Amino acid sequence: MKPYWVEVNDLMQQGYTYRVTEPEGRNFHMDFEPELTPKQMLELGVFGGKYMTDCTDEFPSDWFEKAKLCHDKHDPKLNYFSVNASQPLNVWRKNGWIYDEDPRGWFQWYCRYYLGRRCLDDDRQIRRWRAIRRHVAQIKANCPRRTLDCRPRQRQAVLHWAYDSRKI
Repeated sequence: MKPYWVEVNDLMQQGYTYRVTEPEGRNFHMDFEPELTPKQMLELGVFGGKYMTDCTDEFPSDWFEKAKLCHDKHDPKLNYFSVNASQPLNVWRKNGWIYDEDPRGWFQWYCRYYLGRRCLDDDRQIRRWRAIRRHVAQIKANCPRRTLDCRPRQRQAVLHWAYDSRKI
């Protein structure tokens, strides 16, 4: 594939550009094996539908064809498990979890990584993604397999990190 540039102009970033150097959905770091694509996550319902409403121009249009989005507000009913499993962005900023190039946080990083961008923050984000496995282990230890009404908030949080908690 021929590398190309993406220019971002949304509510949180104007004039930011990044280079896509890998084919979409391919050539991931060997320690990074997400179970869900960004498109699948958006279709299932994540982040109360509010997360990506102003950046649809940046990503492939088919990611948004069946996405559960709400332009007005964060609506937990749009989440797959119909619960709120998110912390406000100011909590993420306060804890230093936000990389300057991805002001929306982990999911924005993942969408751009999936698209084919590679950046200086990749290793840190992959370590953060791997750390979520502790929540997967808690669900496995405390819930009968595929009992989706067991720990729905934790299952939704795991879903936000591209682990398919419907299969746990």
